[in-house]
Amino acid sequence: MTRDEILKTLDTEFDALLKTVDGLSDEQMTIVWFGDWGVRDILAHIAGWHREMTSAFERIARGERPVPEGVDYSNADPINARFAEAARNTPASAMLAELKASKEAFVAAARTVPEDRFEEGKTAYRILHTTGIDHYREHMPPIQQWRQREGM
Repeated sequence: MTRDEILKTLDTEFDALLKTVDGLSDEQMTIVWFGDWGVRDILAHIAGWHREMTSAFERIARGERPVPEGVDYSNADPINARFAEAARNTPASAMLAELKASKEAFVAAARTVPEDRFEEGKTAYRILHTTGIDHYREHMPPIQQWRQREGM
């Protein structure tokens, strides 16, 4: 699969994610139902990882390691909490705009990485999947189920 093919899949899955939150009001997006989070927090979490991995793509494009020295992503919980907390006072509609902007920056940075880095098993390939495609797929079903349960 080429970088462009992977990015097309990423766009398709991102659009599907947006559809899962379409029509929710700011108030509905802040209802806590997913542990300590609501939809706004989930979107903040995804946008945070977009931004974090945008920097990783920029480092890869410069020929550097994707993760800076001393940074450890093996325990994502505190990082996820930081992303959600940073958006705690952000209106949900603004969070949606930030999600879209962060995804565009993520894709733009991916496009600066050499094509061969997107072969299956390579770091750039894994980043597009774990931060994007698989991440969107992970969060869509719980949002859809919550909306169905709540009649939204």
